Amino acid sequence: MRDAVIAAAVRTPIGKGKPGGALHRIHPVDLLAHSLTALVDRTGIDPALVDDVIGGCVTQVDQQAANITRTALLAAGFPESVPGTTIDRQCGSSQQAVHFAAQGVISGAYDVVIACGVESMSRAPMGSNIGSGVDRRGIRFTERYPDGLVPQGISAELIAARWGITRSEMDEFALRSHAKANRATVGGAFAKELAALPELATDEAIRPGGTLESMATLRPAFTSEAAAQRFPQIDWGITAGNSSPLSDGSAAVLITTSETAARLGLTPLARLHSFAVAGDDPLYMLTAIIPATEKVLRRAGLTLADIDLFEVNEAFASVVLAWARETGADLDKVNVHGGALALGHPLGASGARLLTTLVGAMEQGGARYGLQTMCEAGGMANATVIERLP
Repeated sequence: MRDAVIAAAVRTPIGKGKPGGALHRIHPVDLLAHSLTALVDRTGIDPALVDDVIGGCVTQVDQQAANITRTALLAAGFPESVPGTTIDRQCGSSQQAVHFAAQGVISGAYDVVIACGVESMSRAPMGSNIGSGVDRRGIRFTERYPDGLVPQGISAELIAARWGITRSEMDEFALRSHAKANRATVGGAFAKELAALPELATDEAIRPGGTLESMATLRPAFTSEAAAQRFPQIDWGITAGNSSPLSDGSAAVLITTSETAARLGLTPLARLHSFAVAGDDPLYMLTAIIPATEKVLRRAGLTLADIDLFEVNEAFASVVLAWARETGADLDKVNVHGGALALGHPLGASGARLLTTLVGAMEQGGARYGLQTMCEAGGMANATVIERLP
């Protein structure tokens, strides 16, 4: 039976996703091309051997429109014979790209494929692909949800209220994320995964040395009179400090079979073991990581205790804390090098970024199994189990 292995994984440093951010001047095509070029340079693979490039990008408008993955691989110097496609499963887009790539390899449709992702939130602001006055939901959708859905920030507040997560718990979790990311940066834990740019060598948003007192001064970011009336159970504790920042970045992963890797002289880093995707209540929106985790473990024939390290996307602190309470996972094994609260969350790139970081952390810690999951707008989540190879 064919397998799917990760032969290499790289990412750019993550920049602040605003006009003053370090990566704002880089066109998103060039941002993704940088990771693709780094992947080829590090492996020495002939890009003509790549059967397909599958990329994730959420805000596919303006500079990120018209199949940015194909444009980026051509910008990276790949032969014109190499195809590419761009997919959107919201924040999990490039994790889904990994799933599609691995499934293609296992099925025999591909021998060598790249899964990747990009988002320049400073150039293509979140939501800018939804035109003014456009009703994107339709009559039948609104009939099913007559009360309407809410922005993700309010979903994060609803999660905190449902699981009894306090403002101080969320702030403490965020501070730990920054501390872990800073230790990883200073200690060189990201050295192998980073493909530095002239504009930025390390992740820009990490803020070491914060305190609970300083976090407490931040105002809730999503409250309003109308929202407070609709959701009286919310204590309103989601702030800029315990939410992931807007970000720019890209990442890329080379996926092939063990047999093809050996033939090409590549050393596999990990085997892509099992995959799952799940849906959940779109009002709570960010909770599908809970059933997705259960689903992927069942498919893998593993238990939570078998997993050595977890990467759970820190879109909001409340999301990871609710997941940990529901699953019973040990937070000491979660995002050991920090998460999106500190590193940033360049939407379409985050799935590949988390996988790149997880592979590196597993290698450094001698872990066997790792599990990655991320919440996605619309009430979805992807989950992936990988196994480090000796």
